[in-house]
Amino acid sequence: MSTFNYTTKKSLSIFYVLTLICYFGLGVHAMIAQTSNFTEYTGEVLDADSKKALVFATLTVDNTNVTTITNSEGQFSLKVPNEYKENSLIIAFLGYKTKQINIAELQLEKNKIFMEEFVMALSEAQIDAPNNAEALVKETLDKKGSNYLNENAVMTAFYRETIKKRRTNVSLSEAVVNVYKASYTSNKSDALELYKARKSTDYNKLDTVALKLQGGPFNTLFVDMVKYPKYIFTAETLNYYDFSFDTSTRVNDQLIYVVDFKQKPEIIDPLYKGKLFIDAENKILTSAIYSLNITDKHLASQMFVRKKPKNAQVWPTEVSYRVDYREKNGKWYYGYSNVLLEFKVNWDKKLFNSVYSMSCEMAVTDWEQNLSNSIPRTKDRMKSSIILSDEAIGFADPDFWGEYNIIEPEKSIESAIKKIQRQLRRGKLDNGAAAR
Repeated sequence: MSTFNYTTKKSLSIFYVLTLICYFGLGVHAMIAQTSNFTEYTGEVLDADSKKALVFATLTVDNTNVTTITNSEGQFSLKVPNEYKENSLIIAFLGYKTKQINIAELQLEKNKIFMEEFVMALSEAQIDAPNNAEALVKETLDKKGSNYLNENAVMTAFYRETIKKRRTNVSLSEAVVNVYKASYTSNKSDALELYKARKSTDYNKLDTVALKLQGGPFNTLFVDMVKYPKYIFTAETLNYYDFSFDTSTRVNDQLIYVVDFKQKPEIIDPLYKGKLFIDAENKILTSAIYSLNITDKHLASQMFVRKKPKNAQVWPTEVSYRVDYREKNGKWYYGYSNVLLEFKVNWDKKLFNSVYSMSCEMAVTDWEQNLSNSIPRTKDRMKSSIILSDEAIGFADPDFWGEYNIIEPEKSIESAIKKIQRQLRRGKLDNGAAAR
């Protein structure tokens, strides 16, 4: 029988809290971008043989902290300060040979970067791993002080949040935030400061219900399990999992152990299952992909739904997470994470249910050491309960982000932006005609 109490379980689910309330007007927040001297390159990263898109490939300007990541269609957009145009671009993807290209050789648009899969010799794929997978995970988490940034940093990050009703995009939010990242050896939490933000929502497609994602960028930041192990692996909760070794792989030409984990059969409370990717030589967590066990709809609903209409039942059908770390000068740091929540809404006296998905992702695009150890004033910091406010016109401004790197939008998102804008403009015209 499980001894995992509800208080512990609740602490593991704070990333993503859903609030459903009747629609009301939200405030407007917009910022004007400043321009700088940079060159923007776009393209896609593909498998050299199959030509399939490589999702979440990392592109980094060599000897800098300037970086971006490919979207779900393998596409990228990278803004390079002109002072770095003579540097190289390093492209890395799990299981593929790392590639290096001179930035001067890139075209401004339609670059195609082909990556070769790293084929491991049978003897290397079956290389002797430590005897105990759980012990390896414990050792990896214990070594965060020597393997991860042990200094404070200020990171520029891009955040995107999307709500879909079935396959239709109905709400899109984007923001540039400053992350005041505390040292991995410190117990202090990271601080967030909003720099730019924009949002567009078509409430006509939300059944007159506003869906709010409590936490905003904090949802993705707390997926950094090295900094915040309390949300998934603690000295206590490690004992609730079974760990085993999967086939090894490579990233950045380094051997990576793959550790599978899942909750023990006797544990009845919702926990996680997934894969941990651990650098074999230095015992570093380089990536993690996992999901929450939501077999029990009632318990899952308690964890994620704080408020809802009285005439509706709401429960999640999928909750999944991903976090990737990057390395510079032998030190690793949080680089990218995403969260996906899918759920159903059953309405009283309605024949069909509504199916929604809410996803958010954040990527660090630049950072520097925080030599002064400064953090924003309390009134300027984002709160973990923040909900990004509406901003419809922001999507119409192609220069909104200025010099800041963002994750290239998916084609479906680009078309959804146009549809939402048309719908909102049509609504304003109709309201104006009615007023006259």
